[in-house]
Amino acid sequence: MSKKRNLKPESLMMSHGYKPELSEGSIKSPIFQTSTFVFKNAQEGKAFFEVAYGLREKESSEEVGLIYSRINNPDLEILETRLKLWDKADDCAVFESGMAAISTVLLEFLSPGDVLLYSSPLYGGTDHFIKDFLKKIGVHTISFTPNDSQEDIVKRLKNSGIANKLSMIYIETPANPTNALIDIDMCKALADRYSTDDKKVYLAVDNTYMGPLWQHPLEHGADIALYSATKYIGGHSDLIAGACCGNQEVISRVKVLRTFLGNMAAPHTGWLLMRSLETLKIRMEQQAENAQHVANYLKDHPKVEKVYYLGLIPEGTDEYAIYKKQYDSPGAMLSFDIKGKEKDAFAFIDGLKLIKLAVSLGGTESLVEHPATMTHAGVDPAFREELSITEKLIRISVGVENYEDLIWDIEQALEKV
Repeated sequence: MSKKRNLKPESLMMSHGYKPELSEGSIKSPIFQTSTFVFKNAQEGKAFFEVAYGLREKESSEEVGLIYSRINNPDLEILETRLKLWDKADDCAVFESGMAAISTVLLEFLSPGDVLLYSSPLYGGTDHFIKDFLKKIGVHTISFTPNDSQEDIVKRLKNSGIANKLSMIYIETPANPTNALIDIDMCKALADRYSTDDKKVYLAVDNTYMGPLWQHPLEHGADIALYSATKYIGGHSDLIAGACCGNQEVISRVKVLRTFLGNMAAPHTGWLLMRSLETLKIRMEQQAENAQHVANYLKDHPKVEKVYYLGLIPEGTDEYAIYKKQYDSPGAMLSFDIKGKEKDAFAFIDGLKLIKLAVSLGGTESLVEHPATMTHAGVDPAFREELSITEKLIRISVGVENYEDLIWDIEQALEKV
């Protein structure tokens, strides 16, 4: 038997990056609730600041020193060391919210006059930041939908007259809430096509919907994988956090800007996320198993018109080819069109007993919401219709409850429609 083994991420989540002997032998990392750290001497302080402020690269044998909790903290560092393993990333940066991670990345890699190409629909907060704030600082934006081909997108860029200014492609896949897929490899080909020797076009993927388990954007050529860690990574609906994974060059830049924006995760948030990572795989596997049962039940129900779930994509379609190439699981997010109108959707939602009405997703509890009037209320009504976000669409984030109980709850609620 080999004396050395490359352990799987789920095994490393318990202890990787933590040295108990530095914390009185505590089996779990303590919460380092401190604002600042003591240097051994002035030379050490100088060296720590040089690396933290990007004045020089860290030497291979050098450990990143602790300075101040806005810059780094043991809970944050251990968390980032573990979280990057799922995406096989060089490094990871954790933030106090998903929007903090997203906005920091967009600000770091976009300048006035640049062009951002983005998929639509996007999470509402991201959509607003792109259309409102980036516009204010002179960044041009061009959108495309999951229905657009690579040729359609190239034509749109060409017609803009500013394709040579393209600096970043930003996508969410699957799209929220319809689970429509975008080919990451296709987006990478676009990024390469518009990159030059002087300017690289970066590809960023919001991977919140799939979590770090079911899709690995970096393996398909993405430069940046973004998460609302509030969702599957946190997994218990009790914290707000965000994360960004990528290569060393990308994350170093992100961390320097994070230092000056001051939107890093706090020690207690880092500690809670470390706790959550220990059960990430078993939680997400149970949620996906439950979701498949729920989707199979819904697709055959006479009051359900259509189910949007990756596990039900017809074989032989272009979308199925993307699904098989890009995903390790159909996940635990599903939506469905109820036969009827808004009042019928509301009757179903209000009739649920076990599944709770709340926005967000990825927690241990199952949640339901009405996208057209809730999470996507700010989207132009005509565009909503184009994206199939209609008054009859209902979104469910499937939790870890007994799937038979979830189906019972859905069944009795549909009887009230």
